[in-house]
Amino acid sequence: MIPTIGIDYTPAYEQGGGIGRLTRDLIDALLTLDSETNYRLMVAGTSKTTLGKQLASNAVWKATPLSSKWLARVWHRMQLPVPVELITGQVDLFHATDFTLPPTRSTTKTIVTVHDMSYVRVPDAASPRLRAYLDAVVPRSTRRADHIIADSQATKDDLIEFCQLPEQKITVLLSGIDNRYQVIDNDSFLMTIRNFYHIPSVPYLFTVGTIQPRKNYSRVIRALKQLRDTGYDLHLVIAGGKGWLEDEMYQTLEETGLNDVVHLIGYAKDEHLAGLYSGAEAVVFPSLYEGFGFPVLEGMACGTPVVTSNVSSLPEVAGDVAIMVDPYDVEEIANAIRRVLDDSDLRAEMIRRGFEQASRFTWEKSARHLRDIYADVLSR
Repeated sequence: MIPTIGIDYTPAYEQGGGIGRLTRDLIDALLTLDSETNYRLMVAGTSKTTLGKQLASNAVWKATPLSSKWLARVWHRMQLPVPVELITGQVDLFHATDFTLPPTRSTTKTIVTVHDMSYVRVPDAASPRLRAYLDAVVPRSTRRADHIIADSQATKDDLIEFCQLPEQKITVLLSGIDNRYQVIDNDSFLMTIRNFYHIPSVPYLFTVGTIQPRKNYSRVIRALKQLRDTGYDLHLVIAGGKGWLEDEMYQTLEETGLNDVVHLIGYAKDEHLAGLYSGAEAVVFPSLYEGFGFPVLEGMACGTPVVTSNVSSLPEVAGDVAIMVDPYDVEEIANAIRRVLDDSDLRAEMIRRGFEQASRFTWEKSARHLRDIYADVLSR
C-alpha cells in the first residue's frame, strides 16, 4: 500500500531565512527523488491552491487561510485537540518541520524537526515571549512525537540534555546546499550586483543572517573597527532581514562610526547570493549558536575563505577548513580575518579545501536520508 505523508510546508512559504530555505530545498529534492509516495503539503496563511509552483503528480497543496500564528494559539497556547488531518486529510505520517507538533489522530505517525536550541543555549538572544513559548512547546512536542529530526549532532546533544530524550529517538539529518552556489567570476555581473545593493568598489567582508543578537554582528563590527584602525580598507556587507533585539547592533555602529562602511542590504535575492559570496574577501560568520550554518558551506562553494565560530554545529559543518574563533573574542575574530587577508598560501589552501568540504553536502543526499527516516517510522 502506498503511504500518504503530510508535511508542514509553511516555513518555506512564510520565511525567507534559513529554516524557510532549508524546508524549500529539502522538500523540493524529496519530491524530485520520490515518485512512489503520496505527499500532502500543508501551508498555513493562504487559500491559494497553486502557490506559484507546479507539483509532481504524487503531491498536492493543502492550504488553509488560518495563519500559523492562529494555529499556534489553537494548538499550543489553548491546546485544543483539533487534529491537523482536518487540513491535510487522512495521512499515515505527519512531519512537523519547524519545532512544534500539532495534534494528530492516534493512528498517525509523527515526526518533528528541531533546528536548534539557541533559545536555551543563548537565552539573551531570543525575545522573552518567544523563549517562554518554545520552553513550553518544544519539550511537549518532542515527547509526543514518534521520532525527532535534528539539523546537527550539536542540536541532538542539546535535545538529549535539555529535553531528557533517549538518543535513539533522534536522527541527525544534515542539510545540503543548492547548486547555484558556485564561483562567479563575471566582473560585469559582480559590478551589477554591487550597484544593485549600493556597495562601493572596495574590498568587503560578507555575512548572512537575520539581524538578531545570536548572529553576533556587534562583535563583527568591532573587529572591523580594529582592522580599519590598523590600515585595512574594508567594508562589511550584511545580508539579512530585520529580526529582533536589534538595538545593540545599531548602537555599535554609532559607537564605532562605521555607518558608512557597514552595508545592511536586507534579504538578498537568491540569484545574487553566489555573486555576493564570490566578490567578498572572506565570509565572516562567528555566530553564537547555529543549528546548521548554511553561510559556511555557501561561502566555501563560492571560493571564499570562511571565518566562523568554534561552537554548536559550526565545527561539524566547517570541518577543519575554516578558521575557527571564540565568538565572544573580538580580537580573535579580527586576527582570523587578518590571517585570511595577509597569508596568500593559507587563503589558497582554504579555497581549495573549501570546495571539497562543500561538495559533501547535497540536497539529494539529504532527501534520500529523509525518505529512509520516513520509511523507518512508518514500519514501526
